[in-house]
Amino acid sequence: MADSTVRAPLLVVGDALLDRDVSGRAERLAPDAPVPVVADGEERLRPGGAALAAYLAARDGREVTLVTALGDDPAAHALRRLLEPWLTLVALPTTGALPEKTRVLAQGRPLVRVDRGTGRAAAATDEARAAVRSARAVLVSDYGRGAADVLRDALTERPPAVWDPHPRGGPPVPGTRLVTPAAAEAKAFTGDGGAPARDNDLRATAHGAAALVRDWRVGSVAVTLGARGALLSYGDFPLLVPAPEAHGGDSCGAGDRFAATAAGLLADGAATDEAVQGAVTTACAFVGAGGAGGLRWETAGSRARTAVGAKTGTTGDADPAAGDAERLLAHVRATGGTVVAAGGCFDLLHAGHVGLLQAARRIGDCLVVCVNSDASVRRRKGDGRPVNPLADRVRVLRALECVDAVAVFDEDTPEALLTRLKPDVWVKGGDYTHADLPEAALLDGWGGQTVLLPYLDGRSSTSLAARAAAAAAAGGAGGSDGGQRG
Repeated sequence: MADSTVRAPLLVVGDALLDRDVSGRAERLAPDAPVPVVADGEERLRPGGAALAAYLAARDGREVTLVTALGDDPAAHALRRLLEPWLTLVALPTTGALPEKTRVLAQGRPLVRVDRGTGRAAAATDEARAAVRSARAVLVSDYGRGAADVLRDALTERPPAVWDPHPRGGPPVPGTRLVTPAAAEAKAFTGDGGAPARDNDLRATAHGAAALVRDWRVGSVAVTLGARGALLSYGDFPLLVPAPEAHGGDSCGAGDRFAATAAGLLADGAATDEAVQGAVTTACAFVGAGGAGGLRWETAGSRARTAVGAKTGTTGDADPAAGDAERLLAHVRATGGTVVAAGGCFDLLHAGHVGLLQAARRIGDCLVVCVNSDASVRRRKGDGRPVNPLADRVRVLRALECVDAVAVFDEDTPEALLTRLKPDVWVKGGDYTHADLPEAALLDGWGGQTVLLPYLDGRSSTSLAARAAAAAAAGGAGGSDGGQRG
């Protein structure tokens, strides 16, 4: 089982791009040619290629280093500005300008793409080789522009956790744990690229994936199948991981989201099938949210979510040192955002908890939930509590859309944790009084504010536990009678 007590750092090696979307409305054709006229175009920049994979991994709340070819051209400078608040860059020398990919969209649908920039990685550096050799986990995001090629010697010594391949790039190094081609790429790698499509080609995909495992001498291959999920092969019987739901949204960047999630989960200790299941779920949600085009860079810090572990299948506890939360808060404060924190045992999550957390999130730009450890709950509630262990409570909280991070404290009150986090607003339910909140004076010390929010009447974990115990007792008596009636 994955252990996310401390989210592992990740090294990404690959080819960065600068992506640009120009989005507008198309309501007429040009008078000089039968082409649509895109009006009121809004331009938005974002990292692309390996840079997108690295950025998404950093948004997951982990420490990320990106090794990629970067020069001194305007596109490279723009990419640096996007990435440097989030991760560490190790630049490789390049043969030319950073590749740029510009999409023109009308009503949210792509009309045309314009590519420019021919820069490739020119050579490895001692710094880059040292980064690979010392990395705990490596993701190779190969876009066929040389970064993986110039570092192949170091990557062979330190086989990556995940290799996201490209038809123009080289094969993954032997010993790579997981390779993640798209369906069309897998066909190209097996020489089946020109075969006609069939209504149900899972058999061909499974045979091709097994062949790639053997030919590449890698641990496993996960062929991504878009809305159908992914097929995982270890070289024998495959595992089909279906997508939890189908989305008709923009799939741009879904492969990077899949690879970054899988690599992060493997780094955290997940089994390969767990990592693929988590990656399918996260990539599906990513497409549903608009794909790479749905990312909003001007508010990236305020929307960074360190809770992705629960959404992608990990089951461990939050970091007791609150490292994930502290990284999130640094990003939010860098953009001038407001940090909100709420706390409690959250033993049996109920409608009162959810309403409180949703309201708390609306107050500011991120919400950190401070949750009592198991030992802390026992001291407060007695030996029969908590009903749910810490790992389960954290996972449920992280699954809530309104929760951006979870941090754990072992003391009777969250004061020591709050002193580290220093939130702008501290929220408690309306069943508390100011006299019950020793945290209020603490918040005053750094100019923070304690607030109470209305709580739904009649909802509490204690009453839920009592009702569940009563129902179980009544059900046990009824079940015994039913057994006698046979």
